[in-house]
Amino acid sequence: MNQQLRLDVHEKPKNVLAWIFMSLQHVFAMFGATVLVPILTGLPVGVTLVASGIGTLIYIVFTKAKSPVFLGSSFAFILAIKAVTITNLDGSKDFSAAYFGLMAVGIIYVVVGIIIKFVGSNWIKRLLPPVVVGPMIMIIGLVLAPVAISNAGLDGASGFEAPIIALITFVTVVIISIYAKGILKIIPFLIAIVVGYISSVLLNVVSLHNVFDGVSFFSLPDFTFVGTYKMNLSAVLMFSPIAFVTIAEHIGNHTVLGQIIGRDLVKDPGLDNTLLGDGIATFVSAAIGGPANTTYGENTGVVAMTKVASVWVTGLAAIIAIILGFFGYIQAFILSIPNGVLGGMTIVLYGLIAANGVKVLVEEKVNLSNMKNLIIVGAMLVIGLGGAAIQLNSSVSLSGMSLAALVGILLTVILNPQKEQTEDINTIKI
Repeated sequence: MNQQLRLDVHEKPKNVLAWIFMSLQHVFAMFGATVLVPILTGLPVGVTLVASGIGTLIYIVFTKAKSPVFLGSSFAFILAIKAVTITNLDGSKDFSAAYFGLMAVGIIYVVVGIIIKFVGSNWIKRLLPPVVVGPMIMIIGLVLAPVAISNAGLDGASGFEAPIIALITFVTVVIISIYAKGILKIIPFLIAIVVGYISSVLLNVVSLHNVFDGVSFFSLPDFTFVGTYKMNLSAVLMFSPIAFVTIAEHIGNHTVLGQIIGRDLVKDPGLDNTLLGDGIATFVSAAIGGPANTTYGENTGVVAMTKVASVWVTGLAAIIAIILGFFGYIQAFILSIPNGVLGGMTIVLYGLIAANGVKVLVEEKVNLSNMKNLIIVGAMLVIGLGGAAIQLNSSVSLSGMSLAALVGILLTVILNPQKEQTEDINTIKI
């Protein structure tokens, strides 16, 4: 067992109430980002939640319950989905092309996973040494920083309410995480959401009457099953390149989580199994009318903060997500959580992910006096955080962490930095 964890991957919580609270925390952490994809694309929210829960359970099965990952809806495909969606005369949307494109993405994941199964994944470690992994982790957290700042109302474009709510939420997370004991210490985000929501009601940012007005308690998700629409090969060609971009993100996210829980997830359960789980989850999601699934940084942040890596916890969170997809009142309540609450929470979450990148560089003793290492780290950070992008076609671009990771890998191959090589940069005057 990893002594730094309160609950290791295979350990089941002994206290049922604590188990439920810890799982709810994961649900709240992923909810804002997961439902944002259907909000932006028009896909049904209920189906998205159900697909997220089913996808997570599929992932757990294929990884033999060795990786505490939660799968939420992927942002990488938003532009492509909107590009191929047809708006009918009555205002309804036809997502047929998008669904086939997303199913193709799931198949590509599976094919790559099978290749890794037979060829092995040692080559991945050679391409992703700590000098590349560290900045990659930092970028995953920091590239999301503007979202947290915007939600918190600290971008100068909001009134005073959002920053106040964000501050209350942030302070609650900090106090609970540092000073609380027992069960309270492992659910800081859940407590912070409750406190932040109450403050939102008191500041009249949220009206409880409006939240539930006209909402049915039970609401059947608007499923669209494969076989009810025609195949669209042009959409498959549009979506396929994005799969290779998100595979790079998949590897990065599993490397991040592995560092947090003290396990080599690339080796066990292995990238072949994680990609198979993610790919089949995405295929199933699209086959019932949902978006692509992907590993979620928000939930990785929860694991980092709480030190609870139990798959039993993420598994129950998946079941709760499925249930949420059928209950209108619960969806309405969670959708009403204001941005200020999400902002205060994600400032901590995204910051923790970035800090873990620094931790990798320190613990792996990456020699930043070596100019080759310094160039790799510096180039990755600037490209990953600077908004660099390479347009692959009219709707697909390589950007963010994926582009930075590619640059880091290429520089590693070209420069071949060695830990023992030293170049004292202290003598270089800037």
